[in-house]
Amino acid sequence: MTTFFSKTSTMMTPRQRWTALVVLSASLFVVTMDMTILIMALPDLVRDINPTATQQLWIVDIYSLILAGFIIPFSALADRWGRKKALLTGFTIFGLASLLVFFAESASYVIAIRFLLGFAGALIMPTTLSMIRIIFENPKERATALAVWSVVSSVGAVFGPIIGGALLENFSWQSTFLINVPFALLAVGAGLFLLPESRVSKSQAHNWDIPSTFLSVAGMIAFVWSIKEFAKVGISELTPWIVIVLAVAALVLFVRRNLKSSDPMLDVRLFNNLSFTAGTIAALMTLFAMAAVLLLVAQWLQVIEGLSPFKAGFHLLPMALGSLVFAPLAPGLAARIGAKIVLPGGIATAGIGFFIIYFFGDPLTYPVLAVALVLIGAGTASLAVASAIMMLGAPPEKAGNAAAIEESMYDLGNVFGIAILGSLASQLYRSYLDIESFESQGIVGDLASVAKDSVVGALEVANITGLTKLATEATAAFNDSFTITALIGGIIMIVIAIVIFILIPKSLDITKQNHH
Repeated sequence: MTTFFSKTSTMMTPRQRWTALVVLSASLFVVTMDMTILIMALPDLVRDINPTATQQLWIVDIYSLILAGFIIPFSALADRWGRKKALLTGFTIFGLASLLVFFAESASYVIAIRFLLGFAGALIMPTTLSMIRIIFENPKERATALAVWSVVSSVGAVFGPIIGGALLENFSWQSTFLINVPFALLAVGAGLFLLPESRVSKSQAHNWDIPSTFLSVAGMIAFVWSIKEFAKVGISELTPWIVIVLAVAALVLFVRRNLKSSDPMLDVRLFNNLSFTAGTIAALMTLFAMAAVLLLVAQWLQVIEGLSPFKAGFHLLPMALGSLVFAPLAPGLAARIGAKIVLPGGIATAGIGFFIIYFFGDPLTYPVLAVALVLIGAGTASLAVASAIMMLGAPPEKAGNAAAIEESMYDLGNVFGIAILGSLASQLYRSYLDIESFESQGIVGDLASVAKDSVVGALEVANITGLTKLATEATAAFNDSFTITALIGGIIMIVIAIVIFILIPKSLDITKQNHH
């Protein structure tokens, strides 16, 4: 007797396969959207529940921290327990946790909800990827399906602020949580009927490795936390240094343990495959360069151009369009002229987009930015090829492992980009803004530190004191820090494109299954 949980991918018609892809993509969209949707809701949330500065950071950060920490153990759990069960369980928790926002009266309560959402997201994200690997057995179909997946993955994060902005025009900040509920209901409802169950066979299933679980969760969370902490307090503080050393030690032990094991929780040996390594570097570094620049673009549109959250989100559409147009084409192109050309070529294209912001950004205007965003979007579409390369480099029973590694790269790239390049941008802003020159006009003490802290603060101080010169200089300082950060992002992209070109073997064909 076949139950909902025993339907397998071999029983699926082409139509069922593509419908299943729609369900998986919608699932992924919600999880990536949740990374950025709160950026827009923070001001309202702060007014309503008065979190301290530290609590505000935790409200935003805890989601990606928990997601990063639990991706590896949860994808191993899904492989054994059943990927469909894991996905539907993840969505049930996601929906219920989002409903809890109705009772949110304090900051710590909101942090707890975001914790649960991150926990559920870690069950959902790698599962969507490993299920695509299982459902689409034909490598050509799979390359297209992965292209759709990777577009949704990057577009979700871009649409987070747009959807957040649209909701906030009409509803309270709680709506940015409640939007998850209909998605969760749809995913569970459709998933029950449409998705096949898949798990690693009994002979391949292994005993749960508790030390590995502990090392990966503690190592990832501590690593991400310390990077974020450096971004806030600078590199002179001792605590984040201690934490990052412990984090690296935990991760090194995790890798050693998994290398020695005949039956590892995460098969680190996948990195022996050069094209697999190339795919991971592409995902990590592209998101690293993009995340910070996206954040700065969103700030520029709202602060410098004075657009509402919804309009600012709308002005980010050229990037989504670039991505949507090119992602479906990338795998076909890679099949024709080879992944060795398409993946580095795409990443270099995004790099050119960054260079445009720098070379034509004095002063920066929206038309210049729109052209840059189209190129950046088009370039990131080539990450679909990176996904295909990584999933090809892994045998089917390692689908969960490959998915966990890829997901971790997306997540870490995002977190590090915002933490490292984002703090670099703040440092640049501070060094460009000569706040001392305003001392004679009474900008001292708190006023000076608020103005120096961020362009938002500087414009508020200028508004209160009526100093238009401060507003002009702060805007110029922000503009300069933004364009220099874009230059750095562009340089990173070009370097990565060269590295990937060197790593990918010429013979690699993403329409054929590689077994190593």
